[in-house]
Parts: sequence; C-alpha cells; structure tokens
Amino acid sequence: MEQDFQSAYQEEQQRLTQVMEEIDRRLQKLQSVPVYTGHDFTEQVLEAGREERRMALGKSLQEPYFGRLDFEEKGKGERKPLYIGKIGVDREEVREYPLVIDWRAPVASLFYSFTGGEDLASYEAPEGLIEGLVYLKRNVVIRKQILERVADTFNRESDDPAVSDEFLVYRLGENKDNRLRDIVSTIQAEQDQIIRAERGKALVIQGVAGSGKTTVALHRLAFLLYQYKEQVSAEKMIIFAPNHMFLDYISDVLPELGVGSIQQRTFNDWALGMLDTDLQLAPAEDALQTWFESGAARPEVNEATPGRFKGSLVFMRLLEKVVQQLEPLSVPEGDFSPWDGAVLSRNEILHWFNEEYKPYPLAKRTERVLARIHRWVEMELKKTASAAVLKERKKKAAQREKAYAKKWPQYEAVKMYKQLFQAVKGPALPSSILEEIPVQVLKGTAADLKKNVLREEDLPALVYLHILTHDIDSGSRFDHVVIDEAQDFSPFHMALLDLFVKGHSFTILGDLSQGIHAYKGVQSWDEVSSLFDSGDTGYFALTRSYRSTLEIIEFANVILKKGVRSGITAVPVFRSGDPVRVLPYGPQGRKQHLLSALRELSAKEYRTVSVLTRTLKEAKELHAYFTEKGIDIHLIDGSMKQYEGGLSVLPVYLSKGLEFDGVIVADADEQHYAADAMDARLLYVGCTRALHELWLMYAEQLPEYVEG
Repeated sequence: MEQDFQSAYQEEQQRLTQVMEEIDRRLQKLQSVPVYTGHDFTEQVLEAGREERRMALGKSLQEPYFGRLDFEEKGKGERKPLYIGKIGVDREEVREYPLVIDWRAPVASLFYSFTGGEDLASYEAPEGLIEGLVYLKRNVVIRKQILERVADTFNRESDDPAVSDEFLVYRLGENKDNRLRDIVSTIQAEQDQIIRAERGKALVIQGVAGSGKTTVALHRLAFLLYQYKEQVSAEKMIIFAPNHMFLDYISDVLPELGVGSIQQRTFNDWALGMLDTDLQLAPAEDALQTWFESGAARPEVNEATPGRFKGSLVFMRLLEKVVQQLEPLSVPEGDFSPWDGAVLSRNEILHWFNEEYKPYPLAKRTERVLARIHRWVEMELKKTASAAVLKERKKKAAQREKAYAKKWPQYEAVKMYKQLFQAVKGPALPSSILEEIPVQVLKGTAADLKKNVLREEDLPALVYLHILTHDIDSGSRFDHVVIDEAQDFSPFHMALLDLFVKGHSFTILGDLSQGIHAYKGVQSWDEVSSLFDSGDTGYFALTRSYRSTLEIIEFANVILKKGVRSGITAVPVFRSGDPVRVLPYGPQGRKQHLLSALRELSAKEYRTVSVLTRTLKEAKELHAYFTEKGIDIHLIDGSMKQYEGGLSVLPVYLSKGLEFDGVIVADADEQHYAADAMDARLLYVGCTRALHELWLMYAEQLPEYVEG
C-alpha cells in the first residue's frame, strides 16, 4: 500500500511540474506583450482578453487543479487522465481534452456525480449523452505550487475500488477562519445536481444546517455564468443575504471561483435604493431584540401578525386595489387655460389619460399627459401674431403649467402608503379596502407612520407601490436571483422579486428548522412554490450535514425531534469528534465558569470560537467581563459589517449563517429556553454553529428537549 502511494505521489509530482512549466511559459509569453493603453476599440478588446488570460494563468499557476479522473469513453478504447481545476487551461496544440478542465465543463461533472460501481458512467455533453468507464478518481491538494496530498477515492483496478469519503472527511476536519471558502474539490453528487440545474426555473432548496446551501448557491452562479455566458451576465445577478456581516463572510467565494461583479445586497438596502429615498428604517435590531427576548410574553403568530400580514399576497393584492382607486382621482378638476382665451378641456385631458396613455402606469401616464399639454401650448403659441403678445403668453403659460402640474398626484410610495393607513390627509379610500387590514396592523402602522417610522416589513409594499405607478426600469431587471435564508423572507418578498427577474430564474435556499423569524417568514415551502406554475419550479432537499461532527449533529437532531417536532433531521458525514459537553455552572459561578470554558476551548488550535447568549444584553455583559479579564474577544451585536474571526460573543439569534470551530452556548437552561418550538429552534441554531466542539452550560434545569 505504501509503495502504491509513493508511486502515485511521484506520478502526480511529475505531472504537476510539467503543467506548471507549461502554464508559466504561456504566462511569460503573454506578459511579454506590451499592455495596450491607446484608444483603438479593437485593440482595447484584444488587450482585455489578454489581461483576462494573464489573470487566469496567474491563478492557475499557484493551484492548477484539484482532481483527476481517468475515463475511457465508450467505443474509443483509450483511457485518458482528465485533470480538473477551478480555471480551465487549454492546450496550445489541438487535443480532445484541455490541459486543465474547468470544473464547470460537462465532462467535469463526472468527477462529482460518479459514486462508484461497475456500471458505465455518463455525462450530458452538447453533442448528447457520453458514456464510458471511470478507472480512477483521485483528489489532489496543491497549495502555492506544492503538492501536499494525493488521495484515491476510487480505483477500479485495486482490491478495494469503492468510493471513499476519506478525502471529504480530511477537508471537513480543517479549522475555520473568518471567511466562507469554495468547495470545488469536495462538491458532492446531490450538491452538483443543484449547481448544474437548468437556469429557467425557481429552485427551492431545503437544506439542513451545515449542508452547504449557501456555498452551493454561489457555485451555481459561477456555473450559470459559464454555461449560459451568451445569455446572462454577472452584473445582472444578485445575492440577497440576511445582513452585512453575512455578506462579508461569503465575499471571498466568488472571487476564488474567478467570478466578479455579482451584486451582493441585503433586501433592505436594495429596496431603499429602488425607492431612491433618504428615509431611515427603524433599527432592525430593536425589532429582533423585542421578538427574541420577549420569552413567554411573545405574541402568538398568525395571519393577523403585522409581519405575516404585510408579507402576504393578500396585502399585495390590496395594494393593487389602492392604485386602482387612485386612478380616477388623478386628473385635476377643471379645464386648463395657459392664458386668458386659450382653453384645453378636461375632457380632452381625460381622453389622453384614460385612452391614449392607458397602457402606462400612473406616474408615466401623468408624465406623458403633461408633456402632451406642453406640446399643445407650444402649438397654440405658434398662432400668436404679435411678438409682444407672444412673450407675455410664454411667461403666463410657463407659470400656469407649473401650477397645474402641482395639482397632479406625485405618486410617491411613502405618501401613498401613509394615505392607505389614513396617516395623512388625502383622497379617502373606500372603507372596504381598510376593512381588509387587521385592526392591530392598521393601528400599529398608522401610529408608526405618524411618527415617520417605517419598518423593514413595510419595504415590499413600498417598492410594489412604486413599480405599480412607475413601472420597472429595464436596467433594474436581473438574469438570476439568489435568496439566502429564504425561510425568513415572505411570499410578498418573493413575488415582488419575481417581477424583476427574467424567466423565474431563482435559487431560493433555506432551512425551515432554522425559521426563527416566524413572525415574518414562511412556515412551509408550499408558500414559495405556489407563487410559480408547477413547470417553473424545482425542489431539492439537502439532508447531509458536512459542517459538524457526528456527535454534534446527533445531539442537535434530538432538539429537532423533541423540541421543534420536525421531521427534517440531518444525516451526518462520518466525522467523529469529542462528545458534546453539557455542564452545570456549579459553585464556581456563571461568569467565572464561562470564562474558564472559553480559556480552555480557545487554548486549542482553533481559529474561531464563539460564546452564544440568549439575549443581546447578556452578550454585552459577558463581553465587558471577558475584556476586563484580558480576553481579546469581539462583540457581535447586529451592527457589524465584518466578521473578524477569532473569539466572539453574540446572541444566538445573530449567529445564523455563521460557523465556528468551537461553540459555547451559555445559559442553555429552562430559564432562557422555554418549552416551545420557537426557543427549541433558537437552541438548535446555536448548537449547529459548531464544527468540532460544542459545550452547553446551564443553571438549575435543562429544557426537556436537551439531552443532559
């Protein structure tokens, strides 16, 4: 066995040397071409292509490839070693396969989809289905041009040809830093199926904690840009993430895959940009804190809950009625007279507004009618014979046009929204519309609007009112939209975004078991799939968890079964680690015990360790205490835009989407986590942040859904 390994290592070292020499030779050749800085367009395009190749070859030179697949195509009778990397490198001479095959190429899919066996393997190529035999599947780790590891996960000619998870377990065992990384070398078959799914559908992905949902979605974007490069562009793709810190956390993945320019936003930022307003939202942290820290006083969630109602399609349809009711109120009363003796009748203006410009939304209709009135005035002015009279009429017409334009509604989203909730004076809306709004929503929103307070749950309605009256600018449309943590989005959010994306091209991902924002999010994926025709959707379930050890996943699954009563549980990859530690505070005292645990855990060779509290107040208190004791630790309070790694303390509800080598859950007791599904979900989220070690510390009594 050792001899076989040495032989394989020497073979791969020789191959690596040859490939690096070839890449370096071609890179030097490109670098010897003077950079063009002139103004000739053709030369600029050629120079852009050369620079793109320089960048690609420069990256490839450091880590040319990560995998090898020996494949014999049916009927060809020749076995060929295919080397697969993040960036494809063509050969200068014409050959069937490139020097390095891009991981997104059709033949590279074999590296991910092949799971062993004696049967023929196949992949879908432009010319049709290609079948053949896989003889060898080999993982190769190259870092900074150094061959570090060679691992055969399948060898048809060995005594033990079965596909092995050994390499995957090795990679999963690596420690975590402050950034999410790509997974091109370890993409699993079920993940690859999602990544390579066709573009023109809304994919809904239910993935357990640690199943790689976010990473899969990012790799899907890179694949779509490769596969549909003539139809989509990076600038027309967008990722919606839950907060700025999460955006920072995932920010390195796409550049690592050689993809740039994809928009990465929070929905709130995007919506406020669409509205082009300086309006400030009530701090999201206030609403989060009120919800998550209210404990037993937390109100029951139902369809009349403000977040649920404002996120419903019922509210969306109601807003359409509002705009319809405003239409007959648009044209001001009375005729228009630019000067004495000249009259444009209101009936004529109504004809323009209601007939000729009917296809346009209200704001554009208004704009076109006012432009038409201005042209009518200019035509009337041409009939004036006297220069002196003409000058006077021009002056008078300009004044009256300006005054008349002010009588028309401006169709400002916020103003219309206030009008709906009767927070400002304006044309009365029929009582039948107001009756469709639950009393608690009506009163609460009216009170907020009188204080000029808007909440994030109001944003879909504001954007929708804006596009109902102004339409969607062509530059605002997307080729593809990714919605991360989609269980926290409402149906209104998604129906609204569908208006901005071509062909329902979505990747919608989340985990219902982590639905800790029940007051505003979806409670079933049916609420999402029902937005689209059945032929326009696809559903995938990722049940394998790659993040945590076997012990952590099994511990968290008990919380799901007993506390959340969910049938969605994680299947662990067999990566064993330390048992989960469940420790009472004891006589040492709460803060002192937590400090001792933090010191013990952070003394290990971990890059990231976190202490998760139930409330933000407790996180702040512990941060002050740890700092006083000389611990260099970050406080994550929801306002941060960057995740720094190292040691962190944060409330559990802000940890969703992040992961740490070691996690200490403080106060995992009945006083902090009640016997309801909401608190069980919170504790589940906290436990599933841990990659290698999980400690729960508590006072008095554990919740009934936690195994002591």
